[in-house]
Amino acid sequence: MRKIPVALVVLGLVTVGLTGCSLQTVSAPDCSRASVSNPDVMKLIEVTGDTDSEPKVDVYTPLHASHLGYEDVVTGDGTAITSNDQLMVMDVSLFDGTTGDPIVATAYDGDLSRVTSPSQWATNFPGFETALHCATEGSRVAVALSPDDLAEGIAASFKIDEDDSVVAVLDIHKVYLPSATGQLQFNSGFGLPSVVRAPDGRPGITIPTGTPAPTDLVVQTLIKGDGEKVTGDQPVRVHYTGVVWGADESFDSTWDGSAASVTLDGVVPGFAKALEGQTVGSQVMVVIPPDQGYGDKEQASIPANSTLVFVIDILGLDAEAPTTDEG
Repeated sequence: MRKIPVALVVLGLVTVGLTGCSLQTVSAPDCSRASVSNPDVMKLIEVTGDTDSEPKVDVYTPLHASHLGYEDVVTGDGTAITSNDQLMVMDVSLFDGTTGDPIVATAYDGDLSRVTSPSQWATNFPGFETALHCATEGSRVAVALSPDDLAEGIAASFKIDEDDSVVAVLDIHKVYLPSATGQLQFNSGFGLPSVVRAPDGRPGITIPTGTPAPTDLVVQTLIKGDGEKVTGDQPVRVHYTGVVWGADESFDSTWDGSAASVTLDGVVPGFAKALEGQTVGSQVMVVIPPDQGYGDKEQASIPANSTLVFVIDILGLDAEAPTTDEG
């Protein structure tokens, strides 16, 4: 993992904590979008059917899109996609714009364990990033992809001409939070690390200079979310930053990539105790003494007998993959 400065850059960061008694709310980033773009093209596409099954699509053919168009056929009321790395679960159906014939579709089997992101889909379909920006959980989005909205070689793999357009239907079944959202909580922070947040939610941690590390586990809820409770029955999707007490750089952070899926029996005991009973949307700081961390064993860049500090954003609970009966 690339090391990053613990406190990040002071400019643009806000302190997490309260100086008074009124509770303040940390909200998801503002996000708005037009319900339709490139309407002259999108009026040539009709999409019907339930969002949990493959759509029926009628295209006024031949459809040729000179640039990307999209339309929100159904607008959901769930979490919005505000970042290209934000995690989601989505089914996709693709159609030949020239003939209207189906090309390929995902399974539409209700499996919510297939977690992806707009940036992953954009490897083959760069136009999806624009089409998905600010779209919400529960939405169905029809998309007209121009030749420029397909990665090199995709048209050939679909056995269509390089200058043909593709119609896509995106069914967004689940969207994870991009960062913690909820009410800021009052905590007594004397002798404990301070936490600041960048506009995108990324935390910075400052360890108090010259202060001995606590010998007992310390868990503080910095932001209280209102989502589902972490029980350990399902994997938890989290962003986290970890610091060794006394160091000025993090030893690990998920914020430069995708959020991690963890189980309570797959992390050190102190990390698990910090998560159990918390709610989705919460941000938690935990100070883990060696006996609830890695103990007297060195772990990569973490010295033996280290006290660990983590700031954890709880973004959602993962669905278990369905089991297949064999017989």
